[in-house]
Amino acid sequence: MKRIVTVQDISCVGKCSLTVALPIISAMGAEAAVSPTAVLSTHTAFPSFTFCDLTKEIAPICEHWKSAGIDFDAIYTGYLGSFEQIELTEKLIADFKTEKTVVVVDPAMADGGKLYKGFTEAFAKRMGLLCGKADVIVPNITEASFMLGVPYVGEGYSEEYIKDMLVKLTELGCKTAVLTGVSFEEGKLGVMAYNSESGEYFSYFRERIPESYHGTGDVYASTFVGALMRGRSVEDALMVATDYTVECIKSTVKNSPDRKYGVNFEELVPYLVDRMDK
Repeated sequence: MKRIVTVQDISCVGKCSLTVALPIISAMGAEAAVSPTAVLSTHTAFPSFTFCDLTKEIAPICEHWKSAGIDFDAIYTGYLGSFEQIELTEKLIADFKTEKTVVVVDPAMADGGKLYKGFTEAFAKRMGLLCGKADVIVPNITEASFMLGVPYVGEGYSEEYIKDMLVKLTELGCKTAVLTGVSFEEGKLGVMAYNSESGEYFSYFRERIPESYHGTGDVYASTFVGALMRGRSVEDALMVATDYTVECIKSTVKNSPDRKYGVNFEELVPYLVDRMDK
């Protein structure tokens, strides 16, 4: 069984980060190990929440793993809350990455043209350095814009604009860059990727659902990593992740009016298992 370690926070209520990554990765037949960066009572879309910083625990956890001879088939990073957490994550990658290990970075820090609360442009640039240590990165267009230091273009961009951005993202050091939330046609939304080794582009689109939910990026990234560990190619894994995320949103729009809890990905786990068999 493949073993994935994921580095991100855990919200006790509200489906995002580790509360999404753990069940999705497990449902896809891989072992989910965690390096928790913080514990929150709820995710940050709720009116208020408690927060316990676990930064000081990251290094001792990793030291114990090394002494126990534990290894990982994939290292998957999500929301990181500080410069120190980025540095500790880089050390984790340096200590545990082997020839077999796939590193996937989701630079979860911005959306809709704005950085999340508490983050700065300097932080975005620092996140870009972490992305340079990954095999695959999965930013949205906002995150990519901040990491590259280019103006954010939310709509009306060309395919050449996205391709140029993807090339520049791989110049940070990663092998493959994926941009999520890409649209060239009204009513369609999806992803475009670029493999710097082959020079090839890949894109996949589904219908645009006119609703947004907290945590869908985590659903997407977790499903993508899980599919990779099941032996799927990057392209196939992106299609699986896109299909699952879209179906989760569609089901939630139909059945759950309160958006702050996130998408009902649990109800669609049978769909995901079936989708993986196709």
